[in-house]
Amino acid sequence: MNILYFLVGCSVVMALIFLAAFFWAYKTGQNDDVHTPGIRMLFDDEDITGKSEEDHFSS
Repeated sequence: MNILYFLVGCSVVMALIFLAAFFWAYKTGQNDDVHTPGIRMLFDDEDITGKSEEDHFSS
């Protein structure tokens, strides 16, 4: 029976940790933009090397 009290106590502590993490993420603005991540895959990737597509195929 003692193990049951221990497990319930651990689950309550873990729930409080997850709740604190949720409020921390909400407070720091992690959930401000919920629209852009869903459409980010539709954006074109920018070429960071500065080369065009023709340069990639000619080498």
